[in-house]
Amino acid sequence: MERPLRAGLVGLGAMGRNHARVLSGLPGVELVAIADPAGDATGAARVPVVGSVAELIARRIDYAVVATPTAYHEQIGLELAAGGVHALIEKPLAPSLEAGQRLVDAFEAAGLVAGVGHIERYNPSLQSLQTRLEAGELGEVFQVVTRRQGPFPNRIADVGVIMDLATHDIDLTSWVTGQAYTAVSAWSMFRSGRRHEDMVSIIGRLGPTVSTNHLVNWLSPLKERSTVVTGERGCFVADTLTADLTFYANGAISTEWEALRAFRGVAEGDMIRYAIPKREPLLVEHERFRDAVEGKPSDIVTLRQGLRTVAVAAAVLRAARSAQVVTIDEVPV
Repeated sequence: MERPLRAGLVGLGAMGRNHARVLSGLPGVELVAIADPAGDATGAARVPVVGSVAELIARRIDYAVVATPTAYHEQIGLELAAGGVHALIEKPLAPSLEAGQRLVDAFEAAGLVAGVGHIERYNPSLQSLQTRLEAGELGEVFQVVTRRQGPFPNRIADVGVIMDLATHDIDLTSWVTGQAYTAVSAWSMFRSGRRHEDMVSIIGRLGPTVSTNHLVNWLSPLKERSTVVTGERGCFVADTLTADLTFYANGAISTEWEALRAFRGVAEGDMIRYAIPKREPLLVEHERFRDAVEGKPSDIVTLRQGLRTVAVAAAVLRAARSAQVVTIDEVPV
């Protein structure tokens, strides 16, 4: 019997505790230690907690999960790469394109497996949506609209909603459509008195013809996670809070009510709510990364894919500051 992979965790905050829970029960993996200079403030750890990444590497780990504030990703990632440790780094990959590129270079030079924790790719509703779009069920895709809003998370202090939340929507939109962003414009607001933006409205273009709009904020009592994809055969609506996917088909039934018919672009068709298996996205993400470390075929979000998302987010920040449309240079993937 092969020995289990020895895993480490860097960061024992809110997200780190979730990673610890999943790693503790992941088949084929042993969580051997956690690194956090603040120690185990909540008493949630069931393994030794050390004070530094160097001490974690000394435990002879095969891979580590980095669940720290974004500002520390580069420093920790470079230390892991130098130590020959594979790494799954929480999203976003880095706070800047330059820092992200240094991480890509370090892990590629070391020949290590490294990924980014864009967890929405493992949401059951979006996985089903991506599969259906790839199969051509919607025909040509015209537009992707996302809404991501909810209360302010006090634990986030180093970045604003663009890097923290909008990167979810940037990554998933490019992934489900299979197209890269080519241009963005944005309007951001600072309503809570913090240094970073807490609301943003983004308009973008993917490839030559797909338009997208992302509404993101930290200031709503309503928690909403919605992705609507409209195409030539109708539209898909994915709710990633409930992991539900619904299809609204264009129809051939005419509307006899004249007042309504005047406002209709297409006739209403059938509505289908799909029954799909609903596994925890974080568990699926860990299973995929474990398989990649073991050398098995596995679909993970690579550092280069994570870098492209950082590039788009950086362009959104520039667009918001300048009130100009910003063209996005292609990041090789």
